[in-house]
Amino acid sequence: MLTELTIKEFINKVLSNDPVPGGGSVSALNGALATSLAAMVANLTIGRKKYAEVNEIMEDLSVRFEQLTHQLTTDVDRDSEAYDRVFSAFKLPKETDEEKAIRSETIQTETKYAAQVPMEVARTVHSILPMIDVVARKGNSNAVTDACVSMMCARTAILGALLNVRINLTSIKDEKFVKEMSEEADMIAQTTIAEEQKILDYVKTIF
Repeated sequence: MLTELTIKEFINKVLSNDPVPGGGSVSALNGALATSLAAMVANLTIGRKKYAEVNEIMEDLSVRFEQLTHQLTTDVDRDSEAYDRVFSAFKLPKETDEEKAIRSETIQTETKYAAQVPMEVARTVHSILPMIDVVARKGNSNAVTDACVSMMCARTAILGALLNVRINLTSIKDEKFVKEMSEEADMIAQTTIAEEQKILDYVKTIF
């Protein structure tokens, strides 16, 4: 499993000529980095007298961030597995009409799955953007830049995952599925960029 590799081993695997892990797995990893960094900021706030009034909020956020870090770490492998499933579908026999039909249907099914996995990553990370905003504004002020990096990692995770959604949609024949996923991707991308800009603008008022 990719998540069992050391950092150096993972990086070396990415820079090889193997298509996995690719952008999808790296996007999920960025999501895990975003949630773990946000958790760190929350943890640096918990128990400090100066931030007593937000202690309970930070405790709740820390737990949530930790849960999502584990989930997104799992998605690093899920994305690569999705690619392998599509690749395996293309290798199915296509000698007879029946085999061609089965192969074509399997390719469509697995390509849909390959679009759904990164969309789930994008949805997950997108859902925690307001939480990152909270730790940035209300958390330990000494770690505000860490919260900003968390938001930037989240942005990369989301937009990167959505790119993987879109490239898979180009091969899917189900027009309704493509339309719904495309519209959702547009919405998530737009709001993500806006959320990141809000934090960057906020930080400018501090420094």
